[in-house]
Amino acid sequence: MFHFKNININDKKEFYHQINTCLLSMIQDEPDWLAGLANASALLYQLMPEINWAGFYLDKGEELVLGPFQGKPACIRIAFGRGVCGTAAKTGKIQIVDDVNLFPGHIACDSESQSEIVLPVFQHQRLIGVLDIDSPVKARFDQEDTNGLVQFIDILNQCLKWPENFK
Repeated sequence: MFHFKNININDKKEFYHQINTCLLSMIQDEPDWLAGLANASALLYQLMPEINWAGFYLDKGEELVLGPFQGKPACIRIAFGRGVCGTAAKTGKIQIVDDVNLFPGHIACDSESQSEIVLPVFQHQRLIGVLDIDSPVKARFDQEDTNGLVQFIDILNQCLKWPENFK
């Protein structure tokens, strides 16, 4: 159904252009948010180099609850302000952590994870949740990842119909 053989992983800008094009083609005609997040996490996990977890935590009112993901089993509930995901949810700011062992209060679901990027997902200033990606490589994520993943989230917001009573 989807062919990913020619994805360029050596040029991050081109990689994100290609992966975002794939995401758009996968979800543009299917607004179901759950199916969309499941395919989005699978797409990231299958194509992003040097990662060991990709998925979503969803806002359930002062805490995040595990949503669609790919990787090892993960923590189910994370309070706002706790760990990297909870910090992103509470502050509404993207978190790039070069060394998770140095992040105060880091939640270690997988001891192999060494770095992490977490992006809040907002639609119309309403927090939907966070996109969380872990890597076994320190300092794996940078501004190019941020730029590409912000566009990735924009595509999710453009195509998916979020529930009105999400919390």
